[in-house]
Amino acid sequence: MSTTLILIIGVGVAVLLLGVGLAVSVRQQRALVDSRLDQYVDTPAEERPKKEKNDTALADWLNNQVGKFSWSEGLAKDLAQADLKLRVGEYIAVVAIAIVGCAGVAWFLAGQQLIAAGIGAAVGFFAPKMYVGSQKGNRLIKFDEQLADMLTLTVNGLRAGYSTMQALEAVSKNLPPPISDEFRRVVQEMQFGVDMQRSLENLTRRIPSKDLDLVITAINVQREVGGNLAEILGTISHTIRERVRVKGEIRVMTSQAMVSAKFLSAMPIMVFVALYFLNREYIMLLFSEGGRMIGIPVLVISLGMIGSGYMVMQKIATVEV
Repeated sequence: MSTTLILIIGVGVAVLLLGVGLAVSVRQQRALVDSRLDQYVDTPAEERPKKEKNDTALADWLNNQVGKFSWSEGLAKDLAQADLKLRVGEYIAVVAIAIVGCAGVAWFLAGQQLIAAGIGAAVGFFAPKMYVGSQKGNRLIKFDEQLADMLTLTVNGLRAGYSTMQALEAVSKNLPPPISDEFRRVVQEMQFGVDMQRSLENLTRRIPSKDLDLVITAINVQREVGGNLAEILGTISHTIRERVRVKGEIRVMTSQAMVSAKFLSAMPIMVFVALYFLNREYIMLLFSEGGRMIGIPVLVISLGMIGSGYMVMQKIATVEV
């Protein structure tokens, strides 16, 4: 069997797995709340909601196998923070498909070179992780920007005679995502019988925000010692609005440095990859018998300098508020 035929079969299998993964994801959206509650609430097995009939055996088997590893919990947390409608097993399948697909495309474009396939596989491995990280960051920024409006709505509800749970439910119904989605989960957890303090702690696990932690600490302290919660949250609301304003100004001033750090770090790698595909003989001099003793150390040192320069620029552009 020729190498080309083997690669065609591999790409076909990858496309088939991608179709299966997408179909499973679409069919499981109705059970998304239950799966998120299973991740963050220690509910006895007999009290958990029954699984939807549309769960496939393949999806269950894949998630059970991945769930045996300790890192699956952190990955599940990242997917929840990014609000991606994927379970851990499905995400691993997407990564595997991306690796195979990118490696196959690079292998064909480079004239069936294994080094090109390795470069494509690396791109396929890191691309989903970068996407998840980007979604997490953007969602956290939106959540922080909406937190002051959430406090204003909660304070108005408390002053109108609402209970804390009713005020949080009003937030879940009247504000846009992502803050409405997160507080809807809090209300649903309490409706399932979870204590309010535990539900709010689960919220802080999904949204690692210092402003949110300040709000939840105030709510928990008020529940224990008493006091005027509306007045407390009103004061916190003013503080958070000022913090959000300062963060926005800092983000505008440091955005140029952030973009420069990413561009300058990615440019040498992109140039190297482009030269490999356009002029392979020139790049392969680094790996030839007479040049590898110098070429490989040069590449390693270059990668180290690129990484250290990126971290230094990120550190300079990061300002704590």
